[in-house]
Amino acid sequence: MKLAPFRYHQPSTQVEALELLGSLGDNAKVLAGGQSLLPMMAYRLATPTDLVDIGRIPELRGWDLDDSGLRIRAMARQRQIELDPDIGLRFPVMHHALAKVAHVQIRNRGTVCGSLAHADSAAELPTLMVALDSTFVVANAQGRRRVAAPDFFKFHFTTAVEAGELLAEVFIPDPGPGQHAAFMEVSRRKGDFAVVGAAVVVDIEDGHVKGARVVCSGVAPTPYVVAAAEEAIVGGELRDSTLLDAQYATSRSVDPPDDFHADSEYRKHLAGVLVRRCLDQIRSNQGARSA
Repeated sequence: MKLAPFRYHQPSTQVEALELLGSLGDNAKVLAGGQSLLPMMAYRLATPTDLVDIGRIPELRGWDLDDSGLRIRAMARQRQIELDPDIGLRFPVMHHALAKVAHVQIRNRGTVCGSLAHADSAAELPTLMVALDSTFVVANAQGRRRVAAPDFFKFHFTTAVEAGELLAEVFIPDPGPGQHAAFMEVSRRKGDFAVVGAAVVVDIEDGHVKGARVVCSGVAPTPYVVAAAEEAIVGGELRDSTLLDAQYATSRSVDPPDDFHADSEYRKHLAGVLVRRCLDQIRSNQGARSA
């Protein structure tokens, strides 16, 4: 299908872009990589009156990696983050998750912040950012505000970004020496959206789990924090019994809908299995006992 008519804007500075967004109203959309927005426009699932292309704004490109963590700006491409060796050393889970996003051709154009602003509940990056305790920086013509990852995602394709605003960057805090993370998903074919995904982050000290974040995708309208699984993990070692407790707690906690890809019971079972497998991978990577 042809796209519905729209006006195209190409600002050269962030200030200009934010002023445009503030003046254009609710029906304006930000165009970054376009890998989600343009297909939706082609199917008339989205019909913005104006597109504000931020691709030529220098201050929105790239990323910063320092002792405090990783700051990814709005125009950083998914493939760039995936292939950067320094990011891979500090945040190996970013590489593992990004490698599962669609196909290379899409990751070459798609942006990290664009995927987060799109907020598909089956996507990899929203779930991972909640697990990594990230902070989102939302900008408008009046200034910037920070939104914690769990508060950023409101519903399917709905975020805390309001009319006249854009997601300028996302900040992921430094993991520290005791933090370990894993991401896994199951999809029907390579490159498809996942049926269910799981991101698990644990903080380990002297062999014991001091903190945990367990988040699933594909089971709720937003990334789903599995508090019961976190409670099953924290305080003990990553033994087989602990992993099974986390699996069963996850399966009992989630309440996904049926759809033509999978029914609710299968998704519940799959979510639990993926959480257990993530924990098993973390345990293997740090050489923990399995008894």
